[in-house]
Amino acid sequence: MAAPRALIFNLHKYWEVIESLARASRETQSFTREQVLGAIDNHHPGITKAEREGILRTLCQSDLLTIPARTEVFELNSLVLDFVRGLTREHELGLSAVLKARIEAVRDATSSLNEGIAAADTELMRAGAGKLNELFTRISQQLDQDRHAIVEIGEQARAADTALPLEKRYRTVLEAYDQYVEPMNEMMDTGPEGIFYPYLEAAEQALDQASEQLNVVGALYTHLLQLRQVGYRAKELRRMGRVVAQKCAETLLPLREEARQHNNLSAAVSTLLGQVRKKGVGRAIKRHTPRSELPVWKVERQPRVSVGDEVKTIMAEARNYEPVSKRFPEELEQGAGVIDEWVDDKALRDRLAADLPVEDLMRWLRSHYPQLPDAVVLRLYHDLIKETHWLVRQADTLGATELSHVRVHYYPHGLHPDE
Repeated sequence: MAAPRALIFNLHKYWEVIESLARASRETQSFTREQVLGAIDNHHPGITKAEREGILRTLCQSDLLTIPARTEVFELNSLVLDFVRGLTREHELGLSAVLKARIEAVRDATSSLNEGIAAADTELMRAGAGKLNELFTRISQQLDQDRHAIVEIGEQARAADTALPLEKRYRTVLEAYDQYVEPMNEMMDTGPEGIFYPYLEAAEQALDQASEQLNVVGALYTHLLQLRQVGYRAKELRRMGRVVAQKCAETLLPLREEARQHNNLSAAVSTLLGQVRKKGVGRAIKRHTPRSELPVWKVERQPRVSVGDEVKTIMAEARNYEPVSKRFPEELEQGAGVIDEWVDDKALRDRLAADLPVEDLMRWLRSHYPQLPDAVVLRLYHDLIKETHWLVRQADTLGATELSHVRVHYYPHGLHPDE
């Protein structure tokens, strides 16, 4: 295989050619030399024949194009083809059986995670979460690919030649609906027959339980973050599955119903024409329409409006809402914010300077001025530790002091004479 750097460089340089070949590969797997040179000429007009041959050699040397053994045709590298289709949303419709197998694998990985929770085995829980994360990634990728493939099937059916019979135009639509959409709807069923939502919900609950257990025993933050991210992916995957199933049904169901109605209409018209040939127009029309009216056809579709799960949750919370009463702290006593009305500030500072050193200023204020309100004591405390007349040192240990109405937890400040 060619060097990855050369492959990526030439893929970037000749992207238009590779993209056109990737789109054409839906119809044919291999290409002749003339077809490849034609694709090069379409995206690089005006170049000489030698330059086209040089580009073809470069594509082969960089392993973008391969030549199967004993042949003279060219094929796109399978890895490059998957990569280009993934970027351009050119996907084939996946198999519902593969999606079902991956959903069932989620159940097995959830069982492994539950075993790790029961045994308090951190490594087993991490392994189960990693397996679930890998499965969630593959399931989300397949759902996204299938959604784009369904949309493309619908667009191709609408854009097909109208001269073709409707059965041939919509053959792919009917096959996709019968082989993919219906099995997918069975898996997405919220009843006892569905497996998509119950398995993902069980995985989500197991991940939440594992996260709580690791939080209790004191696991690493990275492990807890990994479990939470996988849990978020499980929630997102449940939403994505519902959206993809709805999008597939909205795209293919009208086309399927159109094909069925066309078949019913064709059968009814054939029956009526047969009776007209045998009995005449008057007797045939009179038999089917007693009022001598021509038969008409109409489709009645009753609109349905449903409320999403998020709205139901909000409504339930609103019905059970109870206001929470908040108790605000009592206002300070009248005039408590004015220090001079409660204590002689100069006399207090002189007394404090005479008592230096003081190891705990809060306890000193409480013991010498017990009549002061709590707010005044705290105000004096903060004002005194900002003074520059003495040295202020804060202790490293947490202390507590009982005031008149509150208990203050703090790192005590000590005052010492200025040297």
